[in-house]
Amino acid sequence: MSEKKIPVTKEDLENIALEHPTPFYLYDEKAIRENVRNFYKAFSWAPGFKNYFAVKACPNPAVLQMLKEEGCGVDCSSLPELLMSEKVGFKGEEIMFTSNDTPPEEFAEAARLGAVINLDDISHVNTLEQSAGIQEMVSFRYNPGDLRSGNVLIGDPQEAKYGVPRDKIIEAYRLAGEKGARRFGLHTMVASNELEDSYFVETACMLFELAVNIYRETGINVELINLGGGIGIPYRPEDKPVDLNWVSKEMKELYNRFIVKEGLDPVNIVFECGRMITGPYGYLVSRVRHVTHKYKDYVGLDACMANLMRPGIYGAYHHITVPGKEHLSRDYYYDVTGSLCENIDKFAVDRPLPEIEPGDLLVMHDAGAHGYAMGFNYNGKLRSAELLLKEDRSAQLIRRAETIDDYFTTLRFSGAPVSL
Repeated sequence: MSEKKIPVTKEDLENIALEHPTPFYLYDEKAIRENVRNFYKAFSWAPGFKNYFAVKACPNPAVLQMLKEEGCGVDCSSLPELLMSEKVGFKGEEIMFTSNDTPPEEFAEAARLGAVINLDDISHVNTLEQSAGIQEMVSFRYNPGDLRSGNVLIGDPQEAKYGVPRDKIIEAYRLAGEKGARRFGLHTMVASNELEDSYFVETACMLFELAVNIYRETGINVELINLGGGIGIPYRPEDKPVDLNWVSKEMKELYNRFIVKEGLDPVNIVFECGRMITGPYGYLVSRVRHVTHKYKDYVGLDACMANLMRPGIYGAYHHITVPGKEHLSRDYYYDVTGSLCENIDKFAVDRPLPEIEPGDLLVMHDAGAHGYAMGFNYNGKLRSAELLLKEDRSAQLIRRAETIDDYFTTLRFSGAPVSL
C-alpha cells in the first residue's frame, strides 16, 4: 500500500490560500518533470521515443511549456488545442492531431501546422483531401473490434465510435498511398486508466503484428507506431502502479520479434499519455464551509462537482488529505460534498477521515489530469484558479479564477450590462 502525501505543509497551503483563495488546483512542477524523465529513461531503447502529451488532460500553457522542455510533443483533439500548442511553440511533427467527427477547417489547421494527422475513419481520407490535401505523413487510428476488450472508461472496441475497423485498415493505407501519402503512422487507443501491465504489452504485440501485415499487403512501411495512452495511475492507496520498466522490456522483445525480424527497423515508438504524466501531481485544494449532521454526517466544501466531476459521473475515487491531521485516526465517516443542486455532487461517500471542522483545508489527490479540464459552469459556478508549485516551492498563478464578468461575457442582456 502506497502512502498518499501532499508536496507542501499545512502552513505552506495556508500561505498560498491567503493570496489565492480556495478552491484552486496545484500542480507540482518538480514531480512532473521527474516523472517524464523516468518515462523516457524506461523507453530509451525505442527508436524516436516521444510522448505526445494529451492536451485534453491538462490544457494549460505553463504545463505544456514544461513538458516541451522535457522533450514531449502534444496530442491535440480540437482547434483550440492546436492553437494553444502553437502559441506554446510546438510545431510540425511535435504535434499529433487525433480527433473524431472532425470539421474540415480543423484538418486544414492541423495541416498548416505540419502536424501528424491521425485519421479516425477510412472516409476521412477523402475529407482530408478535400479540406487540406493529402499530407506527406498520414496516420490511422485502428479499432481492433472483438480482438481486444476495452475497459469501463472507454468501452468495448466494437461499441466505440473511434477508429478504422480491422476489415478496412489495409484498404485505408492503400487508399492514402494512392492519393499521395508517402509516410505513415499507426495508432490505437483501446483502454483508459488501465493498471494491468500486460494490457500494454498485448497492445504493442497487436500493433507490431499489424504493421508487418500492412507491409506484406501493401508494401507500406509504417514509420511511427503510437501505442496510445491509457496508462492508469494508482488513485487508491492500495493500487499498484504500472511497471513501466517491465512493460518496456517486454515491448522491446516484441519489437525485435516483429519489426526487426521483418526488416522494418527503425520504427518510431511513441505514446500519447496524459493522465500518467500530470495526474498524480495535481491537487484540488478546498476549504470546509460546513459540517452537518443529518441522517449521515456531511462535510460541505467551497469546491463542488463543477471543479472536479470525476467522482460524480464515474464514482471515481480521489484520496483526501486533511493538512495538519495526517496522523490522526480516520475514525469518522463523512460524505464530502459540494454546493451544486445535485445529490451526486459528492467527492466521497462514507469516507473515513479524521474529525473535520469548518475552516479545515481538504486536499484531493490525483487531480492533475481530467480535473480542471472537465469543469463546467452549471448553477453559475465559476472555474477555479490553477497554480504551479515551482521547484523552489513558491506558487505561480498559471490561470486566474473566473469572475462573474467572465461568466456573463458571452451573454446579451436586453437592459444594461451586468458587471460586479
